[in-house]
Amino acid sequence: MQTLNYKKYYLGSICDNNKFLLFWDGIFSQWSPSEFNIDKIKFNCAEQYMMYNKAILFDDIKTANEILKSHLPRHQKRLGRKVKNFKLEKWNSNCKEIVYKGNYAKFTQNKDLFECMKLTNNLTLVEASPNDKIWGIGLHEDDINSCIQSNWLGKNWLGFTLTKLRDDLIKIKEN
Repeated sequence: MQTLNYKKYYLGSICDNNKFLLFWDGIFSQWSPSEFNIDKIKFNCAEQYMMYNKAILFDDIKTANEILKSHLPRHQKRLGRKVKNFKLEKWNSNCKEIVYKGNYAKFTQNKDLFECMKLTNNLTLVEASPNDKIWGIGLHEDDINSCIQSNWLGKNWLGFTLTKLRDDLIKIKEN
């Protein structure tokens, strides 16, 4: 594996098969500090946007406001887990679109981050989080199985969403 960096940013590790860019920390993480605005609301990271919109989706305005006041992604995630009236089916039908929209703002409002994203070219982005089997692959990037998609333990929703976003943004910039 080789590490991919751009300026001061760590992007991740490229698998030897040149198919995947594995990340857990760095700019592709939902927790990565990156200010952006959507609908006149300022967010400090994509995790805050995701958890805020999770609360709004379920009409939990009190938790949504608490999430906006929080500056720590760990705390934002904890609050997101306490959203009232949560229904998994409804969340699963909306969460990828929410994450896409938040990351669209993150990468279009922060030029350096978009430049980093373009460097991933045709690689599929893979969240190599050993703790997350939904948004990540359930494996650490050091695990040999992380470079073999059929061996992933998770769904990689974040990685696939970011890969689609990158491809969409590049198409927009080309036109």
